[in-house]
This record gives sequence, C-alpha cells and structure tokens, in this order.
Amino acid sequence: MIAQFEQERPRLRAIAHRMLGSFAEADDALQDAWLRVGRADTAEIDNPAAWLTTVVGRVCLNMLRDRREHAFEMPDPVIEPAEEPEQQAVAKDQVGLAMLIVLDSLKPDERLAFVLHDMFAVPFDDIAPLIGKTPATARQLASRARKRVQDRPQPNVDLSRQREAVQAFLRASREGDLEGLVSVLHPDVLLRAGALEVIGGRAVAGRASLFRKYAATASVEFVLVGGEIGFVTRVDGVPFSIMAFTVRDDRIAAIHVIQDRERLAALIP
Repeated sequence: MIAQFEQERPRLRAIAHRMLGSFAEADDALQDAWLRVGRADTAEIDNPAAWLTTVVGRVCLNMLRDRREHAFEMPDPVIEPAEEPEQQAVAKDQVGLAMLIVLDSLKPDERLAFVLHDMFAVPFDDIAPLIGKTPATARQLASRARKRVQDRPQPNVDLSRQREAVQAFLRASREGDLEGLVSVLHPDVLLRAGALEVIGGRAVAGRASLFRKYAATASVEFVLVGGEIGFVTRVDGVPFSIMAFTVRDDRIAAIHVIQDRERLAALIP
C-alpha cells in the first residue's frame, strides 16, 4: 500500500492543500497519513485509491478541527510563470485564490464534504463516516459550501484584461499617481498584507503609492497566482513580495500581499 500511496501522492497532496490552504500543512498531513497507512492492515481493501483519499481526508479534518481561531492569513496559492497574454488561458480545474479564501472560511465538515465530493468525486456514502453524519447530511453540508463558493466575486476570465488592470496599477504606483490608482481600483477594493487590512479605493491607493520608494531597485516578474495575474517583486535580486490581484469588471477588487520570507521561499518557483 505504501507504493500505492507514493503513486497517488500528487493527488493526495492536492486534496490536502485544498482542505488546509497551506502547502506546509498539506505535507504534514501526508506524512501523518503515510505513517497511518504503514501501520494499517490493508489486505482486504478493494479500492486503494479511495481508501487513501479517506485516510488523508480524515487527517486533514482532524487538523482543521484542532485549529484555534486566528487572524486572517492568505492561503498558499499556486505560483506559476505567466506567459504572453495570447498564450494564456485559465485552466477549468484551477483553484483560484478567491476560492481558496472562501474554502478557508468554511466550517471543517463543510469544507471536507465540498472538497472531497465536488473536487474529487468522492461519494457522500464514503464522506459520511468521516464526519460522523448521514450521507444526506453530508450532501447538505456540501450544498451549503457550494453556495458560498458560487457566491464569491467572479474575476475577469480574460487574463489579458487582468494584466492590463494590474499593469495600470503598477504604472500608477511607480509614478505615485494617486488619481491613476483610484481609477483602476474598485471603490470597495480590499488590500490585505499580513495583519494589515485596508478597504476602499482612495485608502488603498494611498497605501499602494508607497510602492514608489521601491521602484528604483525593485524588479517585477508577472506570474499567475492561483490562476490569476499577479507579480513577484525582487529587491536587489532577493524576493521581496508576492502581490495577488482579483480583477472584476476591469478594476482591481482585491489585493493580497505575501512578504514573509519563509513563505516566499516555499511559493516562488
């Protein structure tokens, strides 16, 4: 069964990441699951892939239930190189940053039911024992989570239009153009950077214009952050931040910034 686990590892890690929102925690969950698999009697298991899915799901559920309330921390998005706009397309199965943030707001049982059923086609009959509920209740939990996911603000699907908005933001930031920043920001834009949370176009523009002081030494590399346009900044060649953008109706509706050095090292390819 350990050999089967290693074969399934990429899929199991994807499950753990979507459950936990953190690559580091996902790796911890897989290590725990690997140890459990090594100790289990698997002689009579008919469907190893399904059984391994439930093992990882149970480990992740326990981790979610053990979490204490904490200040918002952006989930770990997948960072990928950004190609030229005409070569880019949003993958249909891409889990974007906005979805990860919604998933992080769900209750543990809701998150498990939605992730396993809607993303990995696990039957409710198999999900129910994990949460100690009936299949009908598991279905209701997934339905409740699905509505939350579907109600999230939808970004522009066209990545070239996303890039145009982010380029306008970057240009205005570098020039210290406050009115230019306000014009590209949604009136209710949200900026999150660590413990800092700023809401509103003019307030966020005031913060973003401070980027100008890094312009002389900062280089910018456009990337896909959870399937949406963003960029990595480097100061003197060293990663300084990842900025993730949600663009809606050609204006920036949300900006999330990661500056923690350890997370930057883990996320930047």
